Amino acid sequence: MGPIFANVRSATALAILLLTASTGVRAEDLPIVGTGDGIEMLQAVADSYNAEHGQARVSVPPSIGSGGAVASVGGERQKLGRVARPLTETEKAQGLVEVPLIRIPSAIFVHRGVGVATLTSAQVAAVFSGGIDNWSALGGPDLKIRVVRREETDSTLSVLRATMPGWRDLVLTSRSKTATTTQDAIATVRDTPGAIGFGPFSPNLASDFTVLSIDGRVPRDPGYPSAVTLALIYKTATRDAEASAFLAFATSDRAGQLMAERGGAPLKP
Repeated sequence: MGPIFANVRSATALAILLLTASTGVRAEDLPIVGTGDGIEMLQAVADSYNAEHGQARVSVPPSIGSGGAVASVGGERQKLGRVARPLTETEKAQGLVEVPLIRIPSAIFVHRGVGVATLTSAQVAAVFSGGIDNWSALGGPDLKIRVVRREETDSTLSVLRATMPGWRDLVLTSRSKTATTTQDAIATVRDTPGAIGFGPFSPNLASDFTVLSIDGRVPRDPGYPSAVTLALIYKTATRDAEASAFLAFATSDRAGQLMAERGGAPLKP
């Protein structure tokens, strides 16, 4: 019976090896799941870590939202997550811990064909509420404004409501498209003439769209009010040496520099 069991074990090991090779998944992979905010920044940090440190290959998969990170890490399906909102007291009571990394300014951006680069906060509120529905009223072309919004739980929308003048109780126009992720919002504004949307600021965003100046300030100006804080989360029960090593690197000066080069702002002005 011994040789038979040995052969079974060998066949099983070979099957696992072949499956791993065919799917590109390695046992030592360490995915950081969650929000789309700051994904380019965290990817740069992961790339640098992979080149310089450790055995685990850190990856930054497409967005599943901050809530997805909380569910995955809280449910012990993943070791680390990325969020753009504070943990609730209930989530903390479940053993989740957040590690703030950097501030990401919120940006309001428009399709290149709009021809408008600066608005007041009152004008922005009027656009997103539907009170102004044509760019000609704002110095642009005779072009219908297409509003791209996010769901109410979105981190950028939450920050806009908390900080941007006129947004706390703003009722967003029903004549709008709801994007489910940051990537979806960006793609929709890019592909829709007359579109306006919002999301986390990055230099790449500024190269593809017109990022609006609001009340004379651009997103990275000290007086610009709206920003989210990008943080990593882990669960105390599942934090291991690999997760701890990446957390240490992600909070280092080197990682901070990488994120700042991609549009991040220090946690303390």
